[in-house]
Amino acid sequence: MVKGTNWVPLDAFHSRDRSRLDQAIELVNDLGCNMIRCWGGNVYESDAFFAMCDAHGFMVWQDFIFACCSYPQTQAFLEDVRREVETVTLRLRNHPSLAIWCGDNENDMIYLFEGLSPKLNRLTREIIPQALQRCDPYREYVPSSPYVPPSVELLADAWQRTPEQHLWGPRGYYKNTFYTNHNAHFIGEIGYHGCNNVTSIQKFISPEKLWPWKGNSEWHAHDVYHWQKPGRDRDRIKLMVNQVHELFGEVPDDLPTFALASQITQAEAKKFFIESTRLRKWQTSGILWWNVLDGWPQFSDAVVDYYFAKKLAYYYIQRSQLPVCMIIGEAGDNKYLPVVACNDSLKMVEVNYRVWDAESGETLLKGGIQLPPNQNWRLGRIRTFASDKRLYLMEWEVDGQIFGNHYLSGIAPHSLERYQKWLPLIAGLSRKFDVAMIAR
Repeated sequence: MVKGTNWVPLDAFHSRDRSRLDQAIELVNDLGCNMIRCWGGNVYESDAFFAMCDAHGFMVWQDFIFACCSYPQTQAFLEDVRREVETVTLRLRNHPSLAIWCGDNENDMIYLFEGLSPKLNRLTREIIPQALQRCDPYREYVPSSPYVPPSVELLADAWQRTPEQHLWGPRGYYKNTFYTNHNAHFIGEIGYHGCNNVTSIQKFISPEKLWPWKGNSEWHAHDVYHWQKPGRDRDRIKLMVNQVHELFGEVPDDLPTFALASQITQAEAKKFFIESTRLRKWQTSGILWWNVLDGWPQFSDAVVDYYFAKKLAYYYIQRSQLPVCMIIGEAGDNKYLPVVACNDSLKMVEVNYRVWDAESGETLLKGGIQLPPNQNWRLGRIRTFASDKRLYLMEWEVDGQIFGNHYLSGIAPHSLERYQKWLPLIAGLSRKFDVAMIAR
């Protein structure tokens, strides 16, 4: 089961990348990731990066650095690409961490949007695979991320039929059908916005511009949008605000409370994306969420900001990516929530577990199990109602170590005030974190 992240430039000034690399790699390791996707909008990473991935046992999905457009097909440009691919391949091919080459990021999709067949892209169908055949013939190659195979390119919903998918979509409520009913065999990108800590915002926003967010030119300057055509991309600040509104039914009117609400929203969403993928591992074999670390001070999907301040999502992901993890799934059309133990390790483990209601303390499920390697086993189920808005806590023991997780039950909106009371209970589970530092 692949549980990993997309990797973006470590700094807007690439001369600073090396000074940030050790700390960034440690974050990836601490989060329990086993794959890094070097995204096609990135730069080719250093030998030091690949040496660290070798040492930590990370797999690397390496895009060639072509992204989000249709590139020239002239002979001169094709020759430049051929030289680039050969140079990069000869430098990186001996690293055991390098798992797969990919032709580009989303260029197959661009071809579809422009009414063209992705097969016409000579870079990924001819030049790159020919160079790889000469220089690194035994490593796997996929033409694009996501790759549009000929079998689906003529379908009206081809972008929903690709084996690998980038699940951005409407970016609405994180449990809507776009996220729950997808048919991806692999998720190459998925993310959710989360506000920075207030102390971080104070480092890149003037004191007089800290709040409110609406109509705020400095917030917008640290947004992500197309500078020439802002209407083309979503207003990412408004997107972050809308996602808070989706979960809590209201938007706080002060910066500290807004930052906390946004971080809770992001954390619950990313936790849900990872855990729902683990529960369907036989259909969807991996997830690469977006992303660990910002390369400049901005409002984004990253779970660690430019100043290395961790958002709440960092701690939730850390728990959700444990090799042995307890997860409560969705009821769907049923009236019961499934409680599942997931073992992504390659050894049999003995698991002793308990599930309880956070407020009443009532034990709902308790027991022990011999959990086979690479298996998900349902331990039991919890009766649920449409009106429920509850928090369930879980702890389990493996080889003398205690681990913890939680599940937020019920249909949005939830009470922000109530969740704030629950947060210390969540933080107090195994792999504790300091609530006082969240969003501060």
